[in-house]
Amino acid sequence: MQSAPAMPKEAVIRKVPRGERRREELIDVAEKIFLARGFPETTMQMIAEAAGASKETLYRHFESKELLFAEIVSRKARAISGPDGAIARGGSAEVVLSALGTSLLTTVCTGQGAFLFRTVVAEAARTPELGDLFFERGPGATVDRLTQYLKDATKRGELHCDDPAVAARLFLGAVAAQFHLRRLLQSNWKPPAASEIDRHVTAAVSMFLKEFGPQRTGDRR
Repeated sequence: MQSAPAMPKEAVIRKVPRGERRREELIDVAEKIFLARGFPETTMQMIAEAAGASKETLYRHFESKELLFAEIVSRKARAISGPDGAIARGGSAEVVLSALGTSLLTTVCTGQGAFLFRTVVAEAARTPELGDLFFERGPGATVDRLTQYLKDATKRGELHCDDPAVAARLFLGAVAAQFHLRRLLQSNWKPPAASEIDRHVTAAVSMFLKEFGPQRTGDRR
């Protein structure tokens, strides 16, 4: 008896477990309510009702409102530098850094990204753990993932970073710092078009590779 032919790789679709799918649905609903009402005015009861779930179900997935908010931040950070992001997809250093920079800057320039940051700044004094969670799950996670990538790329001879953590912070700052400030401080600021984002990221990557490319500093002219 012949065995069934193997399914082509492109036809293999990961079946998302029901619990995981429900968790993502709850995060989607929570994000919409946080955006509409703000963090202080949003309650777990509101989120549960909007999601058609009981509070018990919501608390089974998320122990607190702070952790639920942090999960929204985590998801955005994963989109930039996580399992489905530029670092995981691989390629040359130029390709990886360009894709990472574009994803980061696009997120920074959106209204949702600015809202999350403003929310944390406003609440951090009253709820310090929210600020800690935001940094660990968002900016901190992206720095850590990029640091590990730069460390590995240096070992492979693709880059030369004596201090990958410093190099990671320099790159992320070059890509996003000024745009982030304008998005936060200027309510009437018009975000850059995709072409402007592309030009800025290309310049940041070029500058980074001139400093941290595979040739050692002593070999540069």
